Amino acid sequence: MSTKKPNKLKILNDPIYGFIQIPNTLIFDIIEHPYFQRLRRITQMGFSNLVYPGANHTRFHHAIGCMHLMQKAVGVLRFKEVLISSEEENALYVAILLHDIGHGAFSHALEHSIVSGISHEEISLNFMKKLNKEFDGKLNLAIEVFEGKNPRKFLFQLISSQLDIDRLDYLKRDSFYTGVTEGNISSDRLIAMMNVKNDELVIEEKGIYSVEKFLIARRLMYWQVYLHKTGLVAENMLVNVLKRAKELAEDGVELFSSTSLKYFLYNQISEDNFNDETLNMFSELDDYDVLSAIKEWSNHEDKVLSLLSKMIIHRKLLRIEIQQKEFEKSDLDNKIKTVARKLNLSNNEAKFFVFSKKIANQAYQQEKPIFILNKKGKIKDIAQASDQLNLQALTTPVIKHFICYPK
Repeated sequence: MSTKKPNKLKILNDPIYGFIQIPNTLIFDIIEHPYFQRLRRITQMGFSNLVYPGANHTRFHHAIGCMHLMQKAVGVLRFKEVLISSEEENALYVAILLHDIGHGAFSHALEHSIVSGISHEEISLNFMKKLNKEFDGKLNLAIEVFEGKNPRKFLFQLISSQLDIDRLDYLKRDSFYTGVTEGNISSDRLIAMMNVKNDELVIEEKGIYSVEKFLIARRLMYWQVYLHKTGLVAENMLVNVLKRAKELAEDGVELFSSTSLKYFLYNQISEDNFNDETLNMFSELDDYDVLSAIKEWSNHEDKVLSLLSKMIIHRKLLRIEIQQKEFEKSDLDNKIKTVARKLNLSNNEAKFFVFSKKIANQAYQQEKPIFILNKKGKIKDIAQASDQLNLQALTTPVIKHFICYPK
């Protein structure tokens, strides 16, 4: 009986773009790899589903969507006679597919608690280098592009810039799944307006209004969705649960956890000791490990750990106040003392329930400009090219302060 080769040119159905084609067998094999399949078990928006119940989409969705948009971008640029070799094309698909592979469970919460010595970008790079060995060096160019070391600047700008493929997908996708229509940008139109001038990614002049809408949409999505006060509280409570668990683990307290979570709780992980074993453990860690541990910890004898866990599981979150100026230290200290007295905790333990932080968002950074190409072939920063005065205002970072405490 002859063994039939499996068909590796599949199509996937996406609720936003319709059918997405997997361009070649290398991409198919990367998608099939356990490292990439892990992204199915990591939500794109963390605890935003406590505010927007539909926001349960995963990083897998997002990565596949990015690859689809990258295919469109390559098609548009080639149509405009920008030379992109098949090797460069493939490198772009691989780099955009793997750009978020280093995200941990609940994305940024893990970075701020138990895997704090190393950023998700560095972990992504570690994953890419490991995959490169497995795929016999076929990812060399993708890694070069991802690190921004390729002389052709626009290749990196398609992966990471202020108007990159990553942002074009997540704004449209997050807007779709949350139901917040303000973020619904026209990614097709923006991609159709892309061009390359002096190896820089530029947008043709007639696409200027689409870029303005994109910048405004991103700002609205940040304040309305990504930095929504309820999501903010939940994420910070998760950080505190994991910090408390890490403290207890360091004191030798036995905690229920999966093998991979246990590894990160009971070991100090930093950039220096992040080796192959750590990477493999990290590749086993996802949202399910963290949630099942929190469910179990809600019955733990440590009061701080169990109370925080219960609050997250039952969505009985802390109260939050947001204001423009910093909160007085005396306010914070008084609240800490009150909570310590009420819950019969030490002041240090009460700090897990009362804390103050700041949030910031800058809609447009002039250090990495979005260039507009006019009909005469000259390029100009969008902030100068636009007739909208408010674009200049978007370059100022907006900083807000918040305080959380029990209701």
